[in-house]
Amino acid sequence: MTVIRTRAQSEFLRRNGSQIIVVGLLVVLAIVGVLVSDRFASVNNIMNILEQSVTLAIVSLGQTLTVLTGGIDLSVGSLISLASVLLSGITNGDPAMVFPAIMIVLALGICVGLLNAAAVIWLKVHPLIVTLGMGAALQGVTLLYTMGPAGKMPLGFDVLAYGRFLGLPVGAVITVALFLGTAFFLRYARFGRYVYAIGDDAVGAQLMGLPRAKVLLFVYAFSGFMAALTAIFLVSRFGVGQPYTGANFTLTSITPVVVGGTLLAGGRGGVIGTLLGVYLVSLLNNVLNYMDISSHYQLIVQGLIVIIAVSVYVEKKRKL
Repeated sequence: MTVIRTRAQSEFLRRNGSQIIVVGLLVVLAIVGVLVSDRFASVNNIMNILEQSVTLAIVSLGQTLTVLTGGIDLSVGSLISLASVLLSGITNGDPAMVFPAIMIVLALGICVGLLNAAAVIWLKVHPLIVTLGMGAALQGVTLLYTMGPAGKMPLGFDVLAYGRFLGLPVGAVITVALFLGTAFFLRYARFGRYVYAIGDDAVGAQLMGLPRAKVLLFVYAFSGFMAALTAIFLVSRFGVGQPYTGANFTLTSITPVVVGGTLLAGGRGGVIGTLLGVYLVSLLNNVLNYMDISSHYQLIVQGLIVIIAVSVYVEKKRKL
């Protein structure tokens, strides 16, 4: 009985070790924040952290699924920029155009994802190259459309960014619902389990008859949809689309994924770890702000976190 319990505990630690480490780091950062400023633990600051984490969480959710299949999506930043300027440009202050504009940018996100997947599947080009090239093309289209802020949004659209539901930010509630729904899909739906199988061994999955093409089309379309949804929340926050508003999301969307324990090689990890990684990054940035450290240094810290996390998981995989 003791041996069984020990094995079960070892298996639990092996599967959830990354999440446990992230939770521990969250606790440490919270303690540091309290010591740095007496305003850190205030309700307003906690709500601020939740609000600011929404956009990173949504784009990272889509990124997680591409990484689970052994791929990556480097087009998300440029897609966010294009979707944001199209949303505010098409709407241009007209409340009647809000819904059509939202549908257009969400459809754009899905189409871009499908194009990425099609190149990976049928042209046999590595996802890194495909999505990097797509990102460059999308940024070019964005700058052809506008070199500065485009259009405007009507009054009341900021409810997505600053509204409250049961005392919590609307965006944070939507984010948690999206993550829980995706986690349920990956764990219990047959198609969700295919995502892990293809990421773990693409050749073996094909030999078993798993629909690799359909899975890749789905995950890249999902990533594109989430990038477009991120743009909608950004426009809700700022009131207008900016041609470079998504520039930093290409790197930052990968950071929570690897920190949360999803292997870049695919096949192992999950969205709950990504959500914890998002809160870790958001909390870290908040603490650094209270320490009056420049946002430029925050980007350096995030880059170092990615390098360290990937190095740790590569070494772990090598030992296994």
